[in-house]
Amino acid sequence: MSFKTLLAYQKGFGLAMEIFHLTKGFPKSEVFGLSSQMIRSSRAVCSAIAKSYRKGQYDKHFKSELSDADSENSETQLWLDFALACEYITTNKKMELQSKSEEVGN
Repeated sequence: MSFKTLLAYQKGFGLAMEIFHLTKGFPKSEVFGLSSQMIRSSRAVCSAIAKSYRKGQYDKHFKSELSDADSENSETQLWLDFALACEYITTNKKMELQSKSEEVGN
């Protein structure tokens, strides 16, 4: 079995890709700011899930990586708040992505 079969990984990967494509429409001035932060944190969720899968036999390491995934997921939600406040996304889009992020975290 592979970490790629995990539902949390699959949903996290899908959300990260959706955020990647979404940020392409942000102003160029955000390339090294908000866009970069949103992409980085959403990808880090998947990375931490993959690492936790491989460390499953070591309880403390497993829990630490899952905690990192949860933290990165929360950070992604913060960046969605900024994207909405900067008027780069609509309230509906923010709520849709927030919901997907919450699914990853559950």
